[in-house]
Amino acid sequence: MSDEQAESADEPVDADAADDPEETATETEPEADDAGLQDGDFVRIDYTVRTVDEGTVVDTTYEDVAEEAGIDDEDHDFSPRIIVVGAGHVFEDVNEDLIGKEVGDSGSVHIDAVDAFGEFDPDDVRTVSANKIDEDDRYPGAHVNVDGQQGHVETIIGGRARVDFNHPLAGEDLEYEYEVVDVVDDPEEQAQGLLGMHLDHAPEVWIETDEVEEEVQVESDDEDDEYETETQTVEKETLYIEATPQMTMNQQWLFQKQQIAQQIMDRLGLDRVIVQETIDGTGGMMGGMGGMMGGMGGAGGGDVEEALEDVDVDADEIVEELEEDIDE
Repeated sequence: MSDEQAESADEPVDADAADDPEETATETEPEADDAGLQDGDFVRIDYTVRTVDEGTVVDTTYEDVAEEAGIDDEDHDFSPRIIVVGAGHVFEDVNEDLIGKEVGDSGSVHIDAVDAFGEFDPDDVRTVSANKIDEDDRYPGAHVNVDGQQGHVETIIGGRARVDFNHPLAGEDLEYEYEVVDVVDDPEEQAQGLLGMHLDHAPEVWIETDEVEEEVQVESDDEDDEYETETQTVEKETLYIEATPQMTMNQQWLFQKQQIAQQIMDRLGLDRVIVQETIDGTGGMMGGMGGMMGGMGGAGGGDVEEALEDVDVDADEIVEELEEDIDE
């Protein structure tokens, strides 16, 4: 037995403490430790991404940084972005750096080219027929789509074009500076954040619990049929999205809306997504006709049918003209 063990054995034992299991457990339990951000957390961050060699700003949430770099866009949303830690929304090296961070913490992460947009591949610079490029895009620097591949034109000589199909940032090491603004717990804000990553803007959203009638399978009383269907009222957690003009023009939304909606439902535990489009009655043909009818029958107090009889329109002539157009 060591000297320390011997001293410990000779120390008196607190009988009251030994009889109180709760006190003993409290003394032996480690203190609770706040682990900080973990995979699956929704977090709002500010960030700026620059190339290491030239210090060129690639992307930022700071409007003043964008203005200084000459890349500010009045249609761009420069507010902090909502991401999900561990969901592939940022570079993997950045994600690892976020683990354990707290609100208010900041970081700077160096990202090697191979882990960013890949190394530059000389074989991805190819000569193609200029006929494969839209005539308006046949100039150096133009971003083009050739046989489903994105690239930019380097040179055009005669009927041939030299096109670089590497990513514009291929071969560039990046510096990713960020600050953790806050943690987002509200499901509607979370949904807005996920949509914002795809749409580059955040439409109005809200979540409701709807009662919906649907056909469900139940056990059948008929021995010949194992199951039968019946109509039941069920609750559906529904995300409503107010459609915007930007959504109707967004290519990613047009071609991947099903995948985007499914991602949001899986992440937030929702049952369905409904996109609503509101059309204001601010004029148009029907509005104009309503005004005409009101003028004929409202202000004068006369009968609408009498007013129509006063209009110089020959119905037979209109029908004849329509028939002539169809024959032509």
